Amino acid sequence: MLKFLLMLLFMIPVCFMKKSYWMVQNLMFFISFLFIFFNYYSNYWMNIGYILGADLISYGMILLSFWICSLMMLASESVVRYNNYLNYFSFMILFLLIMLFLTFSSMNLFLFYLFFESSLIPTLFLILGWGYQPERLQAGIYLLFYTLLGSMPLLIGIFYLYNSSYTLSFALLTNFNFNFVFFYICMVFAFLVKMPMFLVHLWLPKAHVEAPVSGSMVLAGVLLKLGGYGLLRVFPFIQFMGLKFNFVWVGISLMGGFLVSLVCLRQTDLKALIAYSSVAHMGLVLGGLMTMTYWGICGAYTLMIAHGLCSSGLFCLANISYERLGSRSLLINKGLLNFMPSMALWWFLLSSANMAAPPTLNLLSEISLLNSVISWSWMSMFGLGLLSFFSAAYTLYLYSYSQHGKLYSGMYSSSGGYSREYLLLILHWLPLNLLILKSEPCMLWI
Repeated sequence: MLKFLLMLLFMIPVCFMKKSYWMVQNLMFFISFLFIFFNYYSNYWMNIGYILGADLISYGMILLSFWICSLMMLASESVVRYNNYLNYFSFMILFLLIMLFLTFSSMNLFLFYLFFESSLIPTLFLILGWGYQPERLQAGIYLLFYTLLGSMPLLIGIFYLYNSSYTLSFALLTNFNFNFVFFYICMVFAFLVKMPMFLVHLWLPKAHVEAPVSGSMVLAGVLLKLGGYGLLRVFPFIQFMGLKFNFVWVGISLMGGFLVSLVCLRQTDLKALIAYSSVAHMGLVLGGLMTMTYWGICGAYTLMIAHGLCSSGLFCLANISYERLGSRSLLINKGLLNFMPSMALWWFLLSSANMAAPPTLNLLSEISLLNSVISWSWMSMFGLGLLSFFSAAYTLYLYSYSQHGKLYSGMYSSSGGYSREYLLLILHWLPLNLLILKSEPCMLWI
């Protein structure tokens, strides 16, 4: 893993060279492809150094981080066009990528915590430095304080863990099983905020609406997955408590997913709608994880990867419309089928992925999660039914409102997309639909 880390570190000076933006982006794609060729990870730790290593969960998440960060640079062409602190921007993305890489490949719980928190800093700078509205300051503070408040107990929990087991290595911690309520809440709560679970989700829509397109892409694509990844790592040693208390989180996330879907139906801002839909999806992931069944854990992992690609693609689409029309309001983004006919196909494809239509990876994972949650309790069928129905409803609302209707009179009659934008959307959509052909690594890894 160190070879990839060194590669990323040696890219830092490249960021500050003149006219090196696309060079950095090409190098990121290059590292992504190199990492794909290392696809021999199994469900135990491999490529181990003293500190870093990766197993299959890490492999999927690291690959997702590489991919999304490469695409963030491809999407942020307006930063290049207006020369908006270009070198610092590419450095921020690279720094964020290094932090994410270290988070997912740490084999030690304390190092995981350290890098998990460090990934906040570049995200905050992306929102504050390249965001759109003056409210971005408030959004940044929301993001910071929600996450830090949740993470403080986690740090205390990690210290307690080390004090009682004398190790923080993920590989060795599976031998322990703790049975203290307070410890369980400490270990779980930080990840619930990061997911974000309903009731502690308010920082997410705010951060999304204020962030630039790259900030939204990395928030939806990777940072929400840190919570799920952390839960997958800490559950082996708090299983007893999980069996007693997990029903609380499943209930909150299922009902919360339904309520957030209703909130989606009254959004007029494209980005806010997609952001709230992320909360609904992550509610389903959380429900599956908390059942602690084979189907649930595999489905949650798969939906995290699928949602990362799908949601990120939708944010790109919203940004493409925003760059043409100067507004994200659904009252102005109407009749885009007439305005950008060739983009309507991508709206359709990514919207259908968002409501888990075949042949996307979302479908596979949602079937798996439905299996796990219903086998856990038949009562959950009501919550799941409402959640599934309304997630289709708000996706249809998003697609039909933006594509149909009467054109806003202030727009030009038609506008094509750039080949860069089509490439960006293809690179989101292809992995999402091709991964289902090789879904064994996602579904058969425990």
